[in-house]
Amino acid sequence: MFSMPGGWEWLIILIVALLIFGKRLPEVMKSLGRGIVEFKKGVKGVEEEVEESSSKTTKKIETEKGTAKQENK
Repeated sequence: MFSMPGGWEWLIILIVALLIFGKRLPEVMKSLGRGIVEFKKGVKGVEEEVEESSSKTTKKIETEKGTAKQENK
């Protein structure tokens, strides 16, 4: 039903944004950029936590397997 805006639509969106924000547009873009950077940092932090947790789980499983092998000997 809806698709990405084409060339003329983007031009109209840009003109409307300039009319609404005017001189504040650079400030708005700067704060938007900061928000994106913070979001990426948050995602990276979550990815690191998941990776750390999975590596701890893997080490625990390997340790348990080693212990089981020693008990069987």
